[in-house]
Amino acid sequence: MVAREQLDPHPGRFRAAPERSRRIARPLCLVARVRSTDEELLDRIGRRMFARDEVGADLAAAMSRPRGDGDRVTMVAFHRALADPAAVPASGPLADFFAVVEDTPDWVDPVLLERGGRALRRMGRTLDDVLLTLSLIGGYRFGGPADLLVATGGLTGGTAMRRLGETTEWARAVIAPGGLRRDGEGWRLTVHVRAMHALVDRRFETNGRWDVGHWGLPVNQADQAATLGLFSSTGLLGARALGWLVTPAESHAVMHLWRYTGWLMGVDEDWLFTTEREQNHFLHHVLLVQDDVTPAGPALAGALVDGQRAMASSPWRGELRRRHVLGLLRWFLGREALRDLGLPDGPLRSLPWTVPPTVLRNLVLSGLVARTRRGRRALERAGDAWTRDELGRRFAGARSGVAALPD
Repeated sequence: MVAREQLDPHPGRFRAAPERSRRIARPLCLVARVRSTDEELLDRIGRRMFARDEVGADLAAAMSRPRGDGDRVTMVAFHRALADPAAVPASGPLADFFAVVEDTPDWVDPVLLERGGRALRRMGRTLDDVLLTLSLIGGYRFGGPADLLVATGGLTGGTAMRRLGETTEWARAVIAPGGLRRDGEGWRLTVHVRAMHALVDRRFETNGRWDVGHWGLPVNQADQAATLGLFSSTGLLGARALGWLVTPAESHAVMHLWRYTGWLMGVDEDWLFTTEREQNHFLHHVLLVQDDVTPAGPALAGALVDGQRAMASSPWRGELRRRHVLGLLRWFLGREALRDLGLPDGPLRSLPWTVPPTVLRNLVLSGLVARTRRGRRALERAGDAWTRDELGRRFAGARSGVAALPD
């Protein structure tokens, strides 16, 4: 491990591209109505690039013990405990981990979780488009997490669409009916991902493959809290930009759902926000401390954009999917972001020609169809069906499932 006292308070990437960061953060500054920069919050964001999920780290240490060690936690034992609470041992590192994740906070409201999931499922393809372009690819404009994904082989080359499918499958499970109950698939996958993040953090920090002094810990609290915001307030912001009308009650429920998901994932509780404005205020400051784009960004973005061709039934349909994604990127992020990510920014290739009909369609669906109970349920069923079909295309016939590290 890197001795914490040998590190500066902030990693080298902290506020490494201030002018660029301010320019990118300006729209969110307006949305969140940020009147002044909170320097104390910026400092905390930088410092927590050196902070980890300690509960997950303790489990990862136990899972990394040598074979034959009596305190070693095997992947088999972990998966059994995930599937069946009765399989959680009475004591030891595995018991300690599950004692935390099973101790649901008093503020969690199961009714709100269900309402938030239904609100997101109604969005169907619109939600997926936003998470792929604005949230996921938009995050590749900055060094750090993108470089870790490349180092793990996460979203480049032939694995790009499968890993994207795994992320989609996790999100689908989280927002499914009952998904965040102890016996729900979303709960199990979220806790599974938490353990995998802890293992990745431990392995990269200890094997010399990661520059902690420059990037911070491989999986750190600041990046995890920022990623959570990409699913919550950023997802809602992008849906509105595509014409989807989000009511205050739906916003409240969606933020509650992702707040609990973040808690299960091990994000620090003071960075689990209850309102979009609080979350966007935080994300604005996150943008202010980012580094410039690195070669990892174009590699990741290109793999996901070009991977759209392989998901279609014919070459011309594949090109339509690819141009649809490029158009959304230009709509959300602008031409500068396309250039940063090495993507085509010419009018014929990246013009957001699918946005106007999408906005019109979403205004009708969310403003008229969703006004009745029957209409809302129909939208939920349609959203579920679209997600199932899209997962089939992303996994391309291979067995689905969130990947696990070998035991």
